[in-house]
Amino acid sequence: MARVFVTGLGFITSIGNDSATVERNLRDLRHGIEPYAPFAAAGIPVKVSGTVKGFDTISNDPEEWTLPAGYAFKRELLRSMSPHVLYASCALQQAIADARLAPADVSNDQTGLYAASAGSPRLLAANIQRMHQHGVMRCPPLAVVASIAGAVQFNLVAHWKIKGSSTGFASACASSAHALGFAVDDIALGRQDRMFVVGAEDGNVETILPFASMRALSLNPDPATASRPFDAARDGFVGTGGGVVLVLESEAEVLRRGVQPYCEILGWGQASDGHNVAMSHPEGLGLASAMRRCLAASRLTPADLDYVNAHATSTPIGDASECRALHTVLGHEAARVAVSSTKALTGHGLSLAGAMESAFCALALKRGFIPGSAHIAKLDPVAAGLNIPRTTESASLRTVLNNSSGFGGANVAVAFSRVV
Repeated sequence: MARVFVTGLGFITSIGNDSATVERNLRDLRHGIEPYAPFAAAGIPVKVSGTVKGFDTISNDPEEWTLPAGYAFKRELLRSMSPHVLYASCALQQAIADARLAPADVSNDQTGLYAASAGSPRLLAANIQRMHQHGVMRCPPLAVVASIAGAVQFNLVAHWKIKGSSTGFASACASSAHALGFAVDDIALGRQDRMFVVGAEDGNVETILPFASMRALSLNPDPATASRPFDAARDGFVGTGGGVVLVLESEAEVLRRGVQPYCEILGWGQASDGHNVAMSHPEGLGLASAMRRCLAASRLTPADLDYVNAHATSTPIGDASECRALHTVLGHEAARVAVSSTKALTGHGLSLAGAMESAFCALALKRGFIPGSAHIAKLDPVAAGLNIPRTTESASLRTVLNNSSGFGGANVAVAFSRVV
């Protein structure tokens, strides 16, 4: 089995659009949540989101979008994009440069791409409405590939001429973690030498607001306290969008190219709750199984872990479920292993979350820090006994775990280790 390493990262997130800014904001616990103008109407109870800065994608016509300096796309490429495809495209540019990949490294039979997103509900709805009002032939020719689930991999694979494995994953908030896990397997089994793993979401009204009817979103209008995983008074998650890309490579490719990886991916595990279509198992049984399987696949024990980046989204049921799963798996190590949720800073990226937080783990291992779990005023008693740091700590981490959970009780855990 080939060893698998993370060699490049790209970020378009609510806490920064490059690796240096993201790291600084993780260290300083500076959140990216703010009042969101489209939520200002009196009939909308949700008021804040983790906004992506520097982009204006409010128009349904991609040619009217504005991008930060340093990014430019031809009109024919923009026409098949939705906002999350644009964010992912910018993140992929960063990741390719960060990994120092040549064009031949990107476009060959041994380089593939796995991705996750919910598509673009806004563009899909707009184009269906246009079809009914003005006729089928008045819709944009590329409306389908710009808006349906899968748009992100359709575009990135075509635009960057990627010739290896490609597909998308749909397990809601565990989606990009599943993409990462299966990408690891493809490299470990020798099927591919290199994989791009992409998570992306529009992060707009149509992507976020439907969760309000599930009573899953925070109604707290204060950006500084709306997202507060593990806090006793948490009342729901704060939505966010963006795009994050990780470059995974085999050990042979790392040695051939002479690059210094961020970290090694030791293994991963997945399991299902078999409980409820929308809510986690109250005892976290599926997540506990996923973590155990991850540890077994990685040849680790809880004593080997230094840090867990929790899925904890700031919902009352979900955070409690994960706390119980962590106690079950960590046992007497629960008081030692640091646990935090970076969603306090970013908001919850839905299918973006697994990739984004795995990239945060890679940064933490490489740069030597544990992000604190922000905005906790009073720790929920269900989290008692867990080591949840409130501030960022400098630490020479050896091994970390990233948890992700999604609808239907889908759970994924991925283990990362420092490269010595």
